[in-house]
Amino acid sequence: MTDEWRGWQEAAETALYGDGGFYRSPEGPAGHFRTSVHASPLFAAAVARLLVRTARELGTDTVDLVDVGAGRGELVTGVLAALPGIAPAGLSVRAYAVEISSRPEGLDPRIEWCSESPQGVRGLLFANEWLDNVPTPVAETDADGVERYVLVRTADGSERLGAPVTGADAAWLRRWWPSAGPGSRAEIGRPRDEAWARAVSTLSAGLAVAVDYAHVREARPPFGTLTGFRAGREVRPVPDGSCDLTSHVALDACAAAGAGGGAVPGVVDQREALRGLGVSGERPPLAQASTDPAGYVRALAGAGEAAELTARGGLGDFGWLMQRVDTDAPGPSGGLSSPSGD
Repeated sequence: MTDEWRGWQEAAETALYGDGGFYRSPEGPAGHFRTSVHASPLFAAAVARLLVRTARELGTDTVDLVDVGAGRGELVTGVLAALPGIAPAGLSVRAYAVEISSRPEGLDPRIEWCSESPQGVRGLLFANEWLDNVPTPVAETDADGVERYVLVRTADGSERLGAPVTGADAAWLRRWWPSAGPGSRAEIGRPRDEAWARAVSTLSAGLAVAVDYAHVREARPPFGTLTGFRAGREVRPVPDGSCDLTSHVALDACAAAGAGGGAVPGVVDQREALRGLGVSGERPPLAQASTDPAGYVRALAGAGEAAELTARGGLGDFGWLMQRVDTDAPGPSGGLSSPSGD
C-alpha cells in the first residue's frame, strides 16, 4: 500500500481483493467476524428448505445452488449436510461456491469452486453478506451544498474531499440517497446495483436472494455506515488490507436494478424470513424436560441459536431481498417469493 489519495471504491477494491488483500488471507472472513452461517447450523438448514421449495416450484428433481461470496464454503457445505433430512428422495443438487480465493483443502468434492457465478443455472442463488463488500464510492456534501467524492489515503485512512460527483453517480444519489445537507455522507450504491443485476442474470429460472445489513430510501443514515472489522472488533476503516471494509446496503436500489424493468420486490427482515423457513426462537415446553430430558436440552439449545439468528438489534435485522426469475420471462419477474410455508 502507498500514501496516494484515491477514491474509496478504488482503495477498497485493492485493500480487499488485490494481491495480499484482506479477502485473500488464509483464515478467510470467519477469522474476523461471525455471520449467521457461523452462528448456527439452523441458518443453513433454512436455506436448504428454501432450495427444496425452489426445486418444487420449478417442477424439477435436479436443482442448482449457487453460494455467492462463499467465504471458505461454510454455507454451501452446511446446506448439503442439512439436505438429507429435508429434501425428498431423488432430489439432485448441483452446488457451486463463488469466491475469489483458492479452493479450501478438504472441501466436499460435490461443490464446484468458481471465481464467477455460472451462467444459466436453475435453482437458488444465495448471497449472504456479499453486497456489503462490493466497494462503493463515498460522497460528502461540502459547505456549499456540493456533493463531492471522498478521497482516502491508503496508508492511514485519512480523508479529504475531491471532485464534485457527476454523471451516473450523481443520478444515483438524486434517486436513491438525496443529500441531508452539508457534512452528510452517502455510499454510492451503483456498483452494488450492477453486481446484483449481473448475479440475477445468471439464473435462467429460480430465486436469487441477497442477505445483508440494509437501509431503504426513507431511512438512509445521514453520515453513511462505512466501517472496518478486524478479529471480531469494529475498527476505523483503513484501506491497507489489514481489515474488512464494509457498509450497509441500499437493498431497495439493488431490487430495482435486479428487476430488469419488472415489478420491484420488497425487502423483509431476517426475523420474518427465517420464521417462514421454520426457524423460531420459542423455548420448548417445560413439561418436555421431565418426559424427554435429552430432547428438551437439544430443543433448548436450538431455541437459543434461533433466537440469536432472529434477534432485534442483531442478526434478525438483516434485510432479505428475494428476486424470482421465471423460465418464460426475458428477465427477472421481480416477484417476491415469500418464505412462508413449505
